[in-house]
Amino acid sequence: MIKPANKNPVHTMSKKSLQSLFAQKSWANNELFNALAPVAAEQGAESVHMALRMLNHIYVVDRIFQAHLLGEPHGYAATNTEATPDLGELQFAVAELDAWFEGYAGNVTAHQLDEPISFQFTDGDAGTMSREEMLFHVITHGSYHRGNVGQMMKALSVAPPRDLYTKFLHVREPSRRKS
Repeated sequence: MIKPANKNPVHTMSKKSLQSLFAQKSWANNELFNALAPVAAEQGAESVHMALRMLNHIYVVDRIFQAHLLGEPHGYAATNTEATPDLGELQFAVAELDAWFEGYAGNVTAHQLDEPISFQFTDGDAGTMSREEMLFHVITHGSYHRGNVGQMMKALSVAPPRDLYTKFLHVREPSRRKS
């Protein structure tokens, strides 16, 4: 038997876990941009351009959801921009936005996380998500597409960084490696 949806959702994600996920996102983005920099200088322009387009898409979607969380217009008509920023410019913009999300995750309350927000997608369709769902979308969307960029790097015979939460935790807290 299927139970009806709970009309009063209960917040289940701990603030500490949410903060850790956004810290990992910042770390993983920085690792990926740093690994891509030498490739951008040495490899084929088309492949690097496609990787930058994907990273810019992540950034634009993050900006769109930041605006939804703030209740502000985002100004985007699509989930990517016509022009592609250069790697350094995009890395800086992503780092600033990642810092904003880390701060937001540290300050949002459980009550706010449960709050539903209505918005419009860039295609004009309406949507409603809780703040927590929006934050999870930002985390999972970025992770998915960083994996796409990693595959692009492998096609160029370049090993992408290991974008793993377990690696992040152990790099951040080496004492976790002790028995």
